[in-house]
Amino acid sequence: MLARIFIAIIRLSPSLQKGLWKWWYQRLAHRGRDADWAFMNYGFTPKNGGPALVLKEKDESDRPFIELYNYTASQIPIKGLNVLEIGSGRGGGSSFIARYHEPAQITGLDYSPQAIELSSELHRDISNLNFIQGDAESLPFNDRVFDAIINVESSHCYGNMAEFVSEVARVLKPNGYFSWVDLRGKDMIGEVEEAFSIEELRQIKEATITTEVIEALDDIHERKMAVIKQHVPRWIQPAFRDFSGVKGSKIYNGFKDGSAVYLAKVFQKV
Repeated sequence: MLARIFIAIIRLSPSLQKGLWKWWYQRLAHRGRDADWAFMNYGFTPKNGGPALVLKEKDESDRPFIELYNYTASQIPIKGLNVLEIGSGRGGGSSFIARYHEPAQITGLDYSPQAIELSSELHRDISNLNFIQGDAESLPFNDRVFDAIINVESSHCYGNMAEFVSEVARVLKPNGYFSWVDLRGKDMIGEVEEAFSIEELRQIKEATITTEVIEALDDIHERKMAVIKQHVPRWIQPAFRDFSGVKGSKIYNGFKDGSAVYLAKVFQKV
């Protein structure tokens, strides 16, 4: 019941949507400050045939979540460049990119001050990584600053997708790249396509990766259930289970029956 109420409210207005998601992520940052919970995405299991991603031992337990970041980051040039992640959450994705994809610098931006505080604490030893609080729809940067931008499973929280895309185009350098992955209800795909239809960005790749995400959700079901049980008050656990996409949740069932999809797109600034 709580999950249905939450979903109904966030559909009422962009401002309510943004405010409720901010409250949601603030609770997540406050509840779980341990370093073994650095990712919040649904994960990704690559199809057979490609070379396996080689991870350090300390990162292996986060492989499903890291694989989604690796997929997203591998679509665009990053090494030696100035990179921005919008919606960096607990900072695990930015940390992975900083260490494995070797940008000159990566900045993780998140709407939640507590998430930024936590990320800065968890990943303080990485020299080419910093975190800053900010709004995806009003980025706190000058024009044409970044060579590459990534956005992983975050934009569904934003109040105005078109404003977000416009801001991405503004802070990207000419010929810079933007790699985006996120979920949507099948009935919302048209809205996403419209938001991305601006002159400054040219789409160069697209894919539907729902199958790979479902497989990851299957693999990490027990781990997510344990995290929810440990960190989330009992009264709100049903909503968190829906939010996290565990088996039997509305999101998981939507992926399975095709009413929800997981999309990937890459753009270049013209």
